[in-house]
Amino acid sequence: MSKPTIAISVGDLNGVGIEIALKAHQEVKKLCKPIYCINETMLNKATSLLNAVVPADFEIQAVDGDFDIKIGTVKKESGKYSYDSFMKAVDLCEKAKANAVVTLPIHKEAWMMAGLEYKGHTDLLRKHFNKEAIMMLGCPEMFVALFTEHIPLKDVASSIKYKILKQFFLDLHNSIKKEKIAVLGLNPHAGDNGVLGHEELIITKAIKSANKKIGFEQFVGPVVPDVAFAPYFRKNFNYFVAMYHDQGLAPLKALHFDESVNISLNLPIIRTSVDHGTAFDIAYKGEAKSLSYLNAVKSAIGLMTV
Repeated sequence: MSKPTIAISVGDLNGVGIEIALKAHQEVKKLCKPIYCINETMLNKATSLLNAVVPADFEIQAVDGDFDIKIGTVKKESGKYSYDSFMKAVDLCEKAKANAVVTLPIHKEAWMMAGLEYKGHTDLLRKHFNKEAIMMLGCPEMFVALFTEHIPLKDVASSIKYKILKQFFLDLHNSIKKEKIAVLGLNPHAGDNGVLGHEELIITKAIKSANKKIGFEQFVGPVVPDVAFAPYFRKNFNYFVAMYHDQGLAPLKALHFDESVNISLNLPIIRTSVDHGTAFDIAYKGEAKSLSYLNAVKSAIGLMTV
């Protein structure tokens, strides 16, 4: 069988993305045919700063743009280029020239400085495909799907609405057909039956309704958030739903920081990503780790067979 083709968006060139892509290339090409969305000019600038050589089989798909790389700096130019690289990768998938997209890290502030309205890859995909993309992060030991993502914490409670949450569960079921999924409550002690909050009443109603529609008790909860990730509980669950970003990602990164990946579900294309940022503090120092990137490639290939 021929290897799948994966379009790689190179992320913010002021950060660690291109270093990781070059460092891991020999391993990645054993798994797939990678196509790196970057032009020759920018690739040569990056490799010069890294004192590296471009591999002879490093296939690129040109992305317009030419700017000076400012290591570890938030710049609109690098933000715009990372966006263009990502959209080139998505386009390759839409035209069936690639089987999946794997993304290296962007910087959200750089996107904002470039005048882009999106809060990140998932938000862009949601609007591009007009589909409710679901952000799920993790590794085989533990995956966490986020009900809300990059919104202020003060807005989370008002975002928990029955119909929206129920549809979220049904969409998640379409991607994860059989596994039991633990749903975290929002409040301490999962509200203590209304003593500490009432959002759990909405969560309970959405769980029951979704499970009835699905035909079995896939979603369990709401679970008390501060015990959900304890070893005795995690041994029974590999999948969790968190009501907000840090509720799910703080424990995930504490337990599985290096190996975790970011997966976009409920979309017409496969997209996975590293589960870390641009790491400006170590950019172009040769210190960036490639494990999350390699796992993202492996996850994308795995999703092709689901």
